[in-house]
Amino acid sequence: TMKTAALLAATAAALAGLASPVSAGDCEVCIKVMQDVRDSMDKADIKKKPKVEAAIGEYCKSELGPRERKICYYIDPIKRDIAQPFSTGMPVDRVCKRINQSNSEICGVKFPLKTEKLEPKDLSKLRVKQLKSILADRGVECTGCLEKDEFIKKVQDTEHLAGNDEF
Repeated sequence: TMKTAALLAATAAALAGLASPVSAGDCEVCIKVMQDVRDSMDKADIKKKPKVEAAIGEYCKSELGPRERKICYYIDPIKRDIAQPFSTGMPVDRVCKRINQSNSEICGVKFPLKTEKLEPKDLSKLRVKQLKSILADRGVECTGCLEKDEFIKKVQDTEHLAGNDEF
């Protein structure tokens, strides 16, 4: 029974590692913002928390895209909490995962996918919510659409309205 307990504990630990709330594609915007902040700083200043906080503030005041502004909205009130692990030299992806524990929306911010030149098989990998978003951006409603295949067909049928699709 001692071997069984040890085996169960090892299995549970392995599964806990696999079931991490943050996957590889997550936190992409946060990681970009943190890397941009780190790149904008002098090497000597990275270890100084007040300088890190000031650099975050300066970055967030600059001209940013909508996703980066959203991350700034989330991290501005917690600059001091970010400066601590940041100043110790922690990698930016780990900094983002750590602050995601206090605000799970941070890693939910994603860059938009481009829909031009998407194959039907690529469209089938998208969620219905994303397909609806594409149609909304094109100003098209899919009335009567219930199944995912119907949304995919409508997206393909309205390809000529694509313009500069992002969702």
